[in-house]
Amino acid sequence: MSDFKRSAHVILTSHSSQVFKDSLPIDWGNKDPLKRGPVVGSLTDTKKRNAIGTHSGSYAVYRALSIAQGKYSTAHRPDLHNTESPVDIGPFPSWFDPDKIVSLDPWGFDVPIHFQEYYDAGYDVRPTIAVTQARLQIPEIQTAINAGRLKVDGKIVTENHDIKVTKIAIEPVWYLPGIAKRLRVDEGELRKILFQETGGMFPELVTRPDLKVMLPPIGSTTVYVFGDVKDLSNPEIELTCRVHDECNGSDVFGSDICTCRPYLIYGIEDAARTAQRGGVGIIAYYRKEGRALGEVTKFLVYNARKRQEGGDSAATYFHRTECVAGVEDARFQELMPDILNFFGITKIHNLHSMSNMKYDAIVKSGIEVVNRISIPADLIPPDAQVEIEAKKAAGYFTAGEVKSKEELALVTGRPIDE
Repeated sequence: MSDFKRSAHVILTSHSSQVFKDSLPIDWGNKDPLKRGPVVGSLTDTKKRNAIGTHSGSYAVYRALSIAQGKYSTAHRPDLHNTESPVDIGPFPSWFDPDKIVSLDPWGFDVPIHFQEYYDAGYDVRPTIAVTQARLQIPEIQTAINAGRLKVDGKIVTENHDIKVTKIAIEPVWYLPGIAKRLRVDEGELRKILFQETGGMFPELVTRPDLKVMLPPIGSTTVYVFGDVKDLSNPEIELTCRVHDECNGSDVFGSDICTCRPYLIYGIEDAARTAQRGGVGIIAYYRKEGRALGEVTKFLVYNARKRQEGGDSAATYFHRTECVAGVEDARFQELMPDILNFFGITKIHNLHSMSNMKYDAIVKSGIEVVNRISIPADLIPPDAQVEIEAKKAAGYFTAGEVKSKEELALVTGRPIDE
């Protein structure tokens, strides 16, 4: 059995009484999962915890409410029998580079397999990644089949016009030293600001610098793979990718004020088509609603834009968001490529994204991008034309169209040097 004891080192913390001998060290990036160590964020034995926060992301609050009502046992440990992944994933070289993956735990799926020795020793190790297989039923796919853009092949698209996929749910696991390095900030400063800006929700951020991993209370990421998952890591096999930030109003309810659902479905269709010709497709769906500002802010901005003198316009599209929220866009894409690195992706042949922030983050992470694909004009809802014009004016990528600085300044009303 592996040596579970903490390696000898001095722990500098203002709350040394909270440091327990059974709390396992984590050697982030170690090739051996047993030596890397499991992330223990469960609460069944607080002396064995080695992470700030707890499992389930934002759903941890609902669990707390259920416990308060007496409907959930705090002593419950999951029975993970038969929950293992139906496909093999990794390990890949990116798993062992502490700079490549800092916002998720690559060993967070099939934990009874990777960490059996720790289970036997009484550690309540829980998954942060789950993999399953399913079929998608999407009305627009029926249209694509009727139009001849997708074929029924029985392998990717079934006789019932469903699309076969492998889907992966990934909860955030933040390795704080790596997060700080990626964002180019001091780790101590990062921890202080995280503590302050969450209203002091996690005091361990400032009292327990020995704890290097955090399970933040935010939404998870969902990935849909079209074709063979193992082909994602093969740079010789064509890969089509859409990295999509959540937009509930469009994605789910079909609101026509933006291009989110049309672009998402266009990416799904092309991912399936790529898989049909022997390639592989991947859709990564990130919970960053309203440019990570939330729906309340988003809807307030909608009202402000529509009621302004002269009506909605490309020139004030982003400015009104800044007026309401204090910033045009609270998203940062530096952590986004971690999902792609989890699958060992080194080359994307077709990237469905107009966002330069996404593109730059992917390329900076070491992943090659061959082609960028913007949304076709005929898929843009009439009410979303303002959005597209604003994005073009702001310098978003569009195939075959480059604006001069003078044109950008004319449309956006901003100085040329911005």
